[in-house]
Amino acid sequence: MARGLGGARFRPTSGDNSSRSASAIAMTISVSTGAESSFRGWLLEQSNLLSLAAIVGLLWAVFTALAPGFVSSFNLFAISRSVAIDIVIAFSTMVVLATGGMNLAIGSIGVCSVMLVGYLMQAHGLSVPLALAAGLVLGALLGFANGAAIVLSGVNSFIITLASASLFAGGMLILTKATIYNGIPREIASFGRMRWGFVSPLLLIALAIGAWLLVLFRYTALGREILASGANPRAAELSGVPVGRVTVIVHALSGLLAASAGLMVMTWLGAAMPSVGQDWLLPSFLAPVLGGTLLAGGMVSVVGTVLGALLVTTIRSGLLILQVGNFWLQLFLGLVLLVAVMLDRYRGLYAERRGLERSP
Repeated sequence: MARGLGGARFRPTSGDNSSRSASAIAMTISVSTGAESSFRGWLLEQSNLLSLAAIVGLLWAVFTALAPGFVSSFNLFAISRSVAIDIVIAFSTMVVLATGGMNLAIGSIGVCSVMLVGYLMQAHGLSVPLALAAGLVLGALLGFANGAAIVLSGVNSFIITLASASLFAGGMLILTKATIYNGIPREIASFGRMRWGFVSPLLLIALAIGAWLLVLFRYTALGREILASGANPRAAELSGVPVGRVTVIVHALSGLLAASAGLMVMTWLGAAMPSVGQDWLLPSFLAPVLGGTLLAGGMVSVVGTVLGALLVTTIRSGLLILQVGNFWLQLFLGLVLLVAVMLDRYRGLYAERRGLERSP
């Protein structure tokens, strides 16, 4: 059985020359039609990214016209630094959404890692590399604990991570007494203020993480197992995919990324503060869902998540430049999230319809 470019199938038959000619003509028409259908399908699949890019471009044009300072060197540097953090926060949620799960504890994991690093450097004089490594390990361990609790208890990830968010944040406040560690080495803040032209090195770190995730989901067996677990956990289990192990891995990876985002915030602030991560939840879902990651799981878009984070950062920075109150920002982001959820529903129906069309 042969499958054409657009899902059409052709099976050659034996017979005389006239029937073979007819078969050749039919195959040519089928391939041509299939190619056109495939191209239209590709355009529709990529329309989300194209639309996001167009919206970001339009917003940049509007904000530049209303406030020329929006494209000043200083503001571009601030945007590059802010979008880097938003990208990594979004990645932290994206990897869990890939399995159809949720992680509401990314802010708590991020602040726990930040406070541990600040404590180790200020109270014990631990070197910067070792302290940062300890913070990343803590983030991965807290994520691992979430994943293990979900698998062992069978309780929905929403409930587990909602509980662990309070547990982690409360434990951190009790142990640290909400102390601000501002006696950390100067090179931490110096790195956060470093700039190459108008680009922060934090943005390059975020894009490097994105490149690694792109390779993970597109070219590795683990990435395929993650997406299979999200698309249909039961079928994946029957096919030999260790869904429980995959769940634990993605939550550990989410914790590692949340810790990375927290440490990036610490370089920006130049101190370890217990308020880190309090406003992460909304943008962490908004960016990946806008970018094409399905809430139901089974489909992610790394590039789309980057564009979604850029959209969130653009709205935040533009409203700040225009001196619009923070409550308006929350209103706009809430409206955008509602639109993103409706788009997610449409993408889910479209993916289901395409799957039925391609099935033999």
